[in-house]
Amino acid sequence: MKSPEVMPAAVEAPRAPWLERWLPLLREAGRAGPVLEIGCGGGEDTERLAAAGLELVAFDVSAAAAAIAASRAPAARVLCRDARQPFPLDGRQAGAVVASLSLHYFPWDETLDIVSRIRQCLAPGGKLLCRLNATDDHHYGASGHPEIGPDYYLVDGAPKRFFNERAVRGLFADGWRMLSLEHHVTGKYGLPKALWEAALAREA
Repeated sequence: MKSPEVMPAAVEAPRAPWLERWLPLLREAGRAGPVLEIGCGGGEDTERLAAAGLELVAFDVSAAAAAIAASRAPAARVLCRDARQPFPLDGRQAGAVVASLSLHYFPWDETLDIVSRIRQCLAPGGKLLCRLNATDDHHYGASGHPEIGPDYYLVDGAPKRFFNERAVRGLFADGWRMLSLEHHVTGKYGLPKALWEAALAREA
């Protein structure tokens, strides 16, 4: 099978609904189980996912953020939890996982472990939508900060990882089929922010 092409960088309008084009894929995947959102923050994506009629389980490490997300998406099940803890699926398999800018805080071995557990929690053929900081995300920490590992910096006191294309593909090298990989620049956060957006399917 031909490898998916990396699309050229696109500039996304402020507060653009990035999830909209993926909703058909998520609705189809959601037939196999709930959608799990990792690192829901204040619930902007949570609200969109719940409004699309998806069965949604979401969590964030911040109790305050999780409370806000729960208020924005009352139909969703929202919890306070660390991504390194067991996923709150109560023994079920997820049909899809959404992880937008939530997998960049950890040492590489922990990041690999989280991605492995995401794969394990998915039903066969389940989908993962993932956004990752890009190495050219210079406005948000990709340069000018103490380096604690390759492309891993201490940004305002917190660890933050940045990915090039090789690192993204390496992260999903085992047990995944890459459906799409694109580099984007979004203006949502004020200054231009560079990121990778990936859609993947769990291989059997």
